[in-house]
Order: sequence, then structure tokens, then C-alpha cells
Amino acid sequence: MITLATLAQAPSALEQSFQDVFTGGATAALMPFMALAVGALLMLLVDIIKGAEMLRPVVVVASLATAIVTAWCQVSEPAMQVLGGTYGVSPASAIFTLIFCIGALFAWIYGLGYYEGRLRQFSGEYDMLLLSAPAGMILMVGAGDLLVFFIGLEILSLPLYALSAFRRNRTDSVEAGLKYFLLGAFAAAFFLFGTALVYTATGTLNIGELASMFQGEVARSPIALVGGALLMAGIFFKVSVFPFHLWVPDVYQGSPTPITTLMATGTKAAAFGFLVPATFLLPPAATGIIAAMALLTMAAGNLGALVQTNVKRMLAYSGIAHAGTVMLLMAGILASGGSDEVRSESVNATLFYMAAYLFTSTGAFGLLAMLEREGEQMITLQGLRGLGRRRPAVAAAMTVFMLSLGGIPATGGFFGKFMVFMVLVEQKMIAVAVLGALLSVIALGYYLRIIVTMWMQPLAEGEADRQAPSTLPASVVTGVCAAGVLFMGLMPGWFIGLLG
Repeated sequence: MITLATLAQAPSALEQSFQDVFTGGATAALMPFMALAVGALLMLLVDIIKGAEMLRPVVVVASLATAIVTAWCQVSEPAMQVLGGTYGVSPASAIFTLIFCIGALFAWIYGLGYYEGRLRQFSGEYDMLLLSAPAGMILMVGAGDLLVFFIGLEILSLPLYALSAFRRNRTDSVEAGLKYFLLGAFAAAFFLFGTALVYTATGTLNIGELASMFQGEVARSPIALVGGALLMAGIFFKVSVFPFHLWVPDVYQGSPTPITTLMATGTKAAAFGFLVPATFLLPPAATGIIAAMALLTMAAGNLGALVQTNVKRMLAYSGIAHAGTVMLLMAGILASGGSDEVRSESVNATLFYMAAYLFTSTGAFGLLAMLEREGEQMITLQGLRGLGRRRPAVAAAMTVFMLSLGGIPATGGFFGKFMVFMVLVEQKMIAVAVLGALLSVIALGYYLRIIVTMWMQPLAEGEADRQAPSTLPASVVTGVCAAGVLFMGLMPGWFIGLLG
């Protein structure tokens, strides 16, 4: 209950928070977020100062590079809480921050030369929004309070609503923005209603305190259980869990492809960065429900992808299936009774999976963005026919990404899935692990279909001389993504050692 004494203490608490920031107590922890926030503000200034337009790329790269470097420095530092416990950093949150910022940088590079005509005059707004989205992701994984998490969720969501509808002269892009906004509105409503119920039952929004309370009497409170379920449902909207996935393929297909790369990787990583550690909000009795939802999500994604001819839409369904795979970790945690050891192992598996998915999915969508400049037909299976003869390097990179998404050994995707299924096996959830593995095998049906189309199908008539106007930066990023996929598959021990 808010009293006059509480209100009297508010100014002093706010003053202490400002002192923490400006005297260095929280500066290091907030540095990645501050780098992106300052970059977004500078982008607004650069856009209105005559003759300063040429500085836009410098501001974007400098902001993201600063965030990446400062996050890398946090990987080796111990965990710490700042701002009265409402925000914190740890090696895990630092690695998540690296995923967000690298993904945003790759998306920005793939966007160079992608937009044509009148859209180029809105480059300043585009860059500012692109810097704001990863800032929200950073707040989400570092939040020590449910309201701070919600603020991060909205800072992430609002720019992506606008970016998904950025090609406003196209009906499918406007439709994507509207549908993504409606999905986000439902997610926000569920999350806030759940937060209100959890606060009613516990009297706190601090995630650390909630973790302790949900181990005791609070776990048997109907209000707390309903609140926790609504909180989870709100985040399930963001990660496209069955049955909240129906509009996701439309959103991915209609959005500009460089933005789809960020939506497919960063948004999922930020949401799972909260979901996996916060599984304590659900009772152990929900193990079967979560496992069933995860398997249904995998089935819906893989079966939906099998019948697609548009590769971009196919990869959207693939992303749904991958969300179901990571969600299996939540079932493993619940089966263990909320064991801290299993929770830590699951967080590490999530980090590895999302890092591998960053290189894999970003590279695949990025290649589609490059091919899309030749025409919309190039992102269909028909347009990919004979790509191996016409552009062997592009086809080879796409092959690596498809094999990784399918979980073939010697790729990062294989070890990501291996770590997920190991958690299930350790918790004696053999049937769930076997079903998950079988559903993953189904996915090979459409991944191999793309490979066969590129290498074994003949060129369409008139396609022999076609060349995509790809840029050197985009080609370099594609090479980095392919190298990252192979490095994580051939030397996973390096990344696992980084996790500690």
C-alpha cells in the first residue's frame, strides 16, 4: 500500500539513484544502454542539422561498437545490482547484450542500399529507431523489477512497430506493422494484468524477492498463480509460442527483411532471457502443460513451413519451431523443482542456442535481403533455382545456414539443440526429448528442400546473366555469420567456457 511515508521517501530514493549513476556506481553497468541512448539522441540532432547527414553512419557504428565493447568487458565481471536492485548486470546478461547489439549492427549493414526512392529521406528516423530497439532488449535482460522489464519491453516494441511498417507504400508492410502492434498490445495487457495480480499477492515487484516468495506460501496463492501465468502468457506473445503464433509469419513476410533479422533474433533472445530464469512464477505441476505447448509450437512451426514456397515466410515458421525448442528448457526447470543448478544450466543452454541462432538466422535473412534487390521472386523457391551455378558463394553460405537451422553436426545449431535435449534427459523427460528430436527431424524436410533447389534444380529461363547488386559490407557480414556458425559447431568449448 502506498502511504504518505512512502511518498516522502520517494525523492530521497530518486536522489540516491541519480547519485549511483553520476558517481560511477551504476555507470559501468548501464554503459551499453547509455551508449545506445546517446546514439539515438545524437541521431535526432544529426538529422536536423544541415550538412551533418554524412555523420549518420558514424553515429550508428560508434554507438553499437561502444555498446559491444562495454558489454564484452562485463562478461568477465561479477554480477552486481544497481539502482536499488531494479537493474543488474551479470556475465549472462552481458552475453545477451552482445547478441542484441551484434544483431542490430548486422541488421543495419544489411539495410544499406536496401531501401529505395522516397524511403531514403527517412534514413535518420530509421537509424534512430534501430538504435532504440536493442536498448529495450538490454533493459529486459537486466531488469530486477517487473516494471523495469515492462519499460524495456515497450522500448523494444515501439520502434519495431514503426520499422516493420517502414515500407509504407506497400500494403503487406503496413499490414505487418498493424498486426505486430496488435500482438504487442495483447502482450502488454497480459503482462500488466499479471503484474498487478502478482503485486497484490506479494506486495513487491522485485524479481529477486519474488523468486524467494514463490518458493514458500505464495506459490499456493491462486492470485499469485494466475498472475504468474498471465505474465508468462504476455511474453509468449513475443516469442510466438503456440497458440499465439498465427500472425507471426505475416509480420515477418511483410516487414523489411533487414528488420526481420532483428525481430527473429533479438526479440526472441530478450524474451527468453527473462522467461527461462523466471520459470519460478509457474508451479512444478505446470511441467506437462509447458512441455505440451513447446512440442505443439515445434509442430506448428515445422508443419507450417513444409507447405511454404516463399522462403522468408518459411523461415518465419522455422523461427516459431525454434522458439518451441528453447521453451523445452522451461519444462526441464519445472521438472527439477526449480533447482538452481538446472536453472543455471538452462540459462547457459539458452545463451548458446541464441548465439548460434544469431549467426544462423541473421545470415539467412540477410542473404534474402541481398537477393530481394533483384526482385520479389528471388526470395521464393522458384527464384532460388540454380543459385548454386549463378552465385555459388551465396548458395554455399545459405547451405551452411540451412544445415545449422536443421541441427546438422559441425554447426552451432547442432550443439544448441544438443544442450537443450541434454537438460531434458538429465531430468528423465525422455519421451519429451524424443518427441522434440523427431519434430526437429521434420524440419530437415524444408531446409534440405532449399538446398536441393539451389544446387540441383536448373536455372529458370533468362536467369543465367542475372547478378544481385550486393554490397561489400553485406557480403562481409554474411561471411562472418557463416564463420560464426562453423566456429560454434567445431569449437563449442570456447563459448561454453565463456559461460563459465
